[in-house]
Amino acid sequence: MNPDPIADPFDLTGRRALVTGATQGIGTDIARTLAGAGCDLVLTARDREGLAALARSVRADHGVRVEVVPADLADAAETEALAASALAAFDGLDVLVNNAGISVPQRVVDVDATTWDLVLAVNLRAPALLGSRIGRAMAQAGRGSIVNVSSVAGSLALAEHFSYCASKAALIMATKVLALELGPSGVRANCVSPTVVMTEMGQRVWGEEAKAAPLVARIPLGHFARPADVSHAVLFLAADASAMVNGVDLKIDGGFSVA
Repeated sequence: MNPDPIADPFDLTGRRALVTGATQGIGTDIARTLAGAGCDLVLTARDREGLAALARSVRADHGVRVEVVPADLADAAETEALAASALAAFDGLDVLVNNAGISVPQRVVDVDATTWDLVLAVNLRAPALLGSRIGRAMAQAGRGSIVNVSSVAGSLALAEHFSYCASKAALIMATKVLALELGPSGVRANCVSPTVVMTEMGQRVWGEEAKAAPLVARIPLGHFARPADVSHAVLFLAADASAMVNGVDLKIDGGFSVA
């Protein structure tokens, strides 16, 4: 017998989510999108003032509960403390969105250990630790959704992005292991892999038409992604709409990776 149909498979009312990297670009859009679906939020980033301002705005716009926990995800101890604080904020979590990430462009021949370790710490170790600690609590509760924000650079090599590509490729595989081990306890793990997203940073780097044109020409849909393209995919993976989706790397790239 099939289970009863879900009244609104995108409704997150009463759910609790942690969103990392919440004060910039994609992270802010994800936070607002989840709040718009009724989700209570724990928001984290290094920018204390930015977190406080975002929390006030989200509470006013959507009427959900919002707590902030400033943290530097390059620091393993702060990451561990974040997991504990986020779980305590609303007595558990239903959704974890590992969005925070950094990129320090370097040619292969110029890579240095300090930069390599920093990028891997933020882009891979932090989501792995949060996935482990929060995933364990979700498994004990019997449900949860982990959504990792990777990149098409995790599947396709990008010049001058040695550490970034390596970290995002590893994050995709880490997601699959989370899905494999936590799935039997009712916890799903998936990731989204966008192409260039036209945040403020994306505009600064790719806003010049002459620079962007060769890359846009390789995207069958003919344009870069918007923040909403990513946040809507995250909402889908966080919600019951994707109840049978586990271990997937969802490309948000307009067909770039198949062209």
